[in-house]
Amino acid sequence: MQNSSTLLRYLDGATVASLCARIDPLEVVTEAFLGVRAGRSGVAAEAALRWTAPDGTEARSLILPARHEGAYGCKIINACLGNVNRDLPRAAGLILLYDRETAAPVCVMEGAHISALRTAAVSVAALRAVRPLSTVDRVAVLGCGRQARTHLDLLAEHGAVKSVIAHDLSPSRATAFAEELRAALPEIEVETVDGPEAAVRSAPVVLATTTTTTSYVPLAWLPEGSVFLNVSLDDAAEDVLLGAEHLFVDDWHLVSEDDTRLLGRLARSGRATAPGTTVPGARQVDADLATLLSGAYNRPITATDRTVINPFGMGVHDVALATRVHAAASAADTGVLLPR
Repeated sequence: MQNSSTLLRYLDGATVASLCARIDPLEVVTEAFLGVRAGRSGVAAEAALRWTAPDGTEARSLILPARHEGAYGCKIINACLGNVNRDLPRAAGLILLYDRETAAPVCVMEGAHISALRTAAVSVAALRAVRPLSTVDRVAVLGCGRQARTHLDLLAEHGAVKSVIAHDLSPSRATAFAEELRAALPEIEVETVDGPEAAVRSAPVVLATTTTTTSYVPLAWLPEGSVFLNVSLDDAAEDVLLGAEHLFVDDWHLVSEDDTRLLGRLARSGRATAPGTTVPGARQVDADLATLLSGAYNRPITATDRTVINPFGMGVHDVALATRVHAAASAADTGVLLPR
């Protein structure tokens, strides 16, 4: 019989989803942000491998190492844009957790569910810091995939959203998304529109969860007092990032080091700069999300101010959520134990 210290616990997607249902993800991501602010948590440099799949679509693999309150691990998340045409999920991945003393892997779990959940939790936690969720009655959705649905489910769980206006480049996908949403959340009114402008102009909160690499939403579309959740990072045009009254990022270093995204390119060209850093002619990011969630952001956000939340994605949130899932799985003796 093998010693338990030599075994690796594997958690499949269904098990991960079941265990996540017992956890408040907003509490976890907020705790992780505060841990980063206090130096108890953090991320290491990310690695990215990109290629072109045989069908000509873009594919990539990202590795995000992180530590959180004495826990260590990484997320490996892969995606291929061609998967949509194969009736496959766009993204799939794994999360690994390591023993603090020996550094040996102790758990490997399906990662796409946690990745989607923590992404939504960061958005909702940030939105909650900007305005009471009970006042968020209408949301515009750009991109009708898994991320959009996870965000809306989480918003609904926290008492937000009475109506949704959705747009997707694929009308059939938008229609299917609306039908599924009506069935799952019948208390929410759902409509679809052919273009993004009508959606953005009609809602105080915009959720961008597309796969675009070309910006298309100008500042003129954003209503006064609106919040733009720039989850897919490239939907908001340059004038949105430079001209909105408030601009928040999760981690400036990660944002500024990535020249594949617009805000990173603006940083590289000297047109955007870090919070607390004044450069003539550059837009200063107002604060990171750790500052916002800690209550240390001192500038008032008025009823007419437009706010952009630009979450690049930090592996610390995946590790924090995965650590909670692993603890619950160990306590319940759930999962498959594999020899290392």
